[in-house]
Amino acid sequence: MLLWDPCFELFPLTATPSETHREAGPAPDGTFLAPPAYLNAGNEIVVQELLQESLSLWRQNGVCLAPFARTFTAAEQAARETYLDRFLQTVETELRDLPSTRSERRCAHDRITSAFTNFAKACLGLDDSHLELLLNHGFSAIAAELAREARHIDPAVSAADIFQASRNAWTACALQTLMGQRMRLTPAIFAYSMLYPYTDNYLDDPAISRDAKLEFSDRFRRRLEGYAAAPFNDREATIWHLIGLIEEQYRRTDWPEVYASLLTIHRAQENSVRMLRFGSSPANVDVLKLSFEKGGASVVADACLVAGSLSPDEARVAFGWGVLLQLVDDLQDIQQDLRDGNLTVFTESAACLRSGPPPGMPLDDLTTRALNFGYGVMRQVDRMPSDHSAIKDAAPKHKSLKEMIRMSSSLLLIWSAGESAKLYTGNYLADLETHSPFRFATLAQRRGKLSRWTGPLARMFESFLKDKDEEDGAASLLLASFFMPRL
Repeated sequence: MLLWDPCFELFPLTATPSETHREAGPAPDGTFLAPPAYLNAGNEIVVQELLQESLSLWRQNGVCLAPFARTFTAAEQAARETYLDRFLQTVETELRDLPSTRSERRCAHDRITSAFTNFAKACLGLDDSHLELLLNHGFSAIAAELAREARHIDPAVSAADIFQASRNAWTACALQTLMGQRMRLTPAIFAYSMLYPYTDNYLDDPAISRDAKLEFSDRFRRRLEGYAAAPFNDREATIWHLIGLIEEQYRRTDWPEVYASLLTIHRAQENSVRMLRFGSSPANVDVLKLSFEKGGASVVADACLVAGSLSPDEARVAFGWGVLLQLVDDLQDIQQDLRDGNLTVFTESAACLRSGPPPGMPLDDLTTRALNFGYGVMRQVDRMPSDHSAIKDAAPKHKSLKEMIRMSSSLLLIWSAGESAKLYTGNYLADLETHSPFRFATLAQRRGKLSRWTGPLARMFESFLKDKDEEDGAASLLLASFFMPRL
């Protein structure tokens, strides 16, 4: 049984005056006691309402694919695959002879960046405005700074963990642009992004017992609430330090919404740990609701860490985009989730397909709903104002960013479906494939090749990180991997 309703509100709407106005201060045992105002902020952004809106949007979407912006003939796909192979060949050449000096690293970085630029323009239809956001002091610079700071606090943090953290930082920094701020890696964005490899992966690890996860989760929750609990081990000490970075930027008494949002995503994660396993009774688990809650709450927290507090429209966009990202991640990870026994919107149906009678339904309709849900979210994003006078050339940046968000979310869903072809009908996959710049068979062949690059790519990443001012090369690799199918 859950300790709270999974449809809880981000900010409860009822509180006694004494609870709302009590000041923060030390508890009798000397630890810091979080003021109840953290959970009872006046700005009443209610997760329940956002969740119901997203569920309604999901159910309203039919199972007929909305019109795609682009279709590709087989000849057009083959032409783009030529550019794909040129890019992969460039990376492979660099991997054979890793740079050892600063000048060699600079030349390698320039070659990879040039190849990525050609690939992005020819295959993905990106133009200079998109690449400006990606490469020139944009997302690439964010990943570079995050890598530097991550290695500063933990020299042992892996390239994979840095990439995972970078993906969240890119989401938060995209929200900065959408909300009229200059794109930059703030202490709060860095800290929240790094919490993912330190906490989310631990809670998702099937090798760790449920009891151990819940004990850690309880300690983590108390630290988020403001209690100065002693860390249990080195990993927790790093997590406590990351929370401290957020506290330095956002005082708890001044920015209650920030800490309420962090507790919200934490509780959503706890609900997932408790409920989203195949051993749970389907009658007791609303997989769709729990998945939407977790994804939406995550990006609401991103938005709060960007702005401190949110308007209703900003919260709505953040929650919807978070749900969409959760759907993309779940479809990308479906094969691993099936092996690990994790319940998601997609594995719930796919598990029926694999286990025999009663037969499950192919994932055609679910994937169509996910794609259509993405269109609905993008309509909300498009309504965000783009005339922020404080940001130079804000409107063009908004337009380019929105185009990249739209393209990446749909392509990642399409490519993920192609990767799990056995879970779809042939006709559906054939239709989806016409909206991919590459044929699914080509992507499957290239994935086999890419899977052998894990070690060399990690070594190249480490090579770029040797010099403090050369980390943009490593960031270019991270950025390329985000746009490449399973690179």
